[in-house]
Amino acid sequence: MDLDWVLKLHLATTIYMTGVIWFVQIVHYPLMALVGADNFSVYEESHRRRTFWVVGPAMLVEAISGAWLVRLYGIDTSIGAVLVWLGMLLIFVNLLVTACVSVPAHGRLAQGYHPDVLRWLVLTNWIRTTAWTLRSLLVLALL
Repeated sequence: MDLDWVLKLHLATTIYMTGVIWFVQIVHYPLMALVGADNFSVYEESHRRRTFWVVGPAMLVEAISGAWLVRLYGIDTSIGAVLVWLGMLLIFVNLLVTACVSVPAHGRLAQGYHPDVLRWLVLTNWIRTTAWTLRSLLVLALL
């Protein structure tokens, strides 16, 4: 694969995920507080199942295309290589926060509505929102 094609694929998935994470942060997660305790477990299970298909493939393509960019840019001190490596660091941050914070919080919410867990989820999701926003800027700078 050539650099131009991989970069465009990477840009598309990164911008897509940035839009998704802002929607989740500003609209979706705050609205979860309005679901109500009686229906929350059913809602949360549906949320988890449906969300996987919206974010899972995009996150996978973003990570693979990011790794491919690292391979294409290599290890040097060019601005492009630095931006690609910083982007991969932010991918790692997103994956780490998703796996270690967000997924366990959703697991707890699947057991029932816990306002403190939902507040924690919204608060810690700012890490992913910031990381994806920075990633978008980094990838755009590569163009």
